Amino acid sequence: MGYRLLIWAGLAAFVIDQVSKYLVVHVMRVADQLGGIDVLPPLLVFKYGQNRGINFGLFQGDSDASRWILIGVSIAICIAVVIWLRRSTPTKFMLICGGLLIGGALGNVVDRVLYGFVLDFLNMSCCGINNPFVFNLADVFIFAGAIGLVLFDGKKPS
Repeated sequence: MGYRLLIWAGLAAFVIDQVSKYLVVHVMRVADQLGGIDVLPPLLVFKYGQNRGINFGLFQGDSDASRWILIGVSIAICIAVVIWLRRSTPTKFMLICGGLLIGGALGNVVDRVLYGFVLDFLNMSCCGINNPFVFNLADVFIFAGAIGLVLFDGKKPS
């Protein structure tokens, strides 16, 4: 099966992530807005965040070494996903999910290289629960891609 889907899904995820960060962080200047920018409050609020850890601010590290370790881990994961897909018989859905994961991971890698941290701006709360965490579209693509790869790996239960 052609791997164009993997490339196009990855490129789309990467571009959507980088454009959204640029618009919200640099054009809308969310960092200058006290309390953030209400989009659909409290369900969706743009709030500025600098993530030096992994998704949802886990494993925060302030050192330059941790930054480069996370870049290396992200790139290793991207390579592992490509190897896994090449060794299996991926479905179209698996290729799309792999592309989303890779594109999101590379979007966050670019942030770490350019800024030293990942730009986050999405905050979602609901039903009386105030969520303190911020994330970005790359995180969404990474999470959705990983879940899709695990759930739809093409193997039939034995």
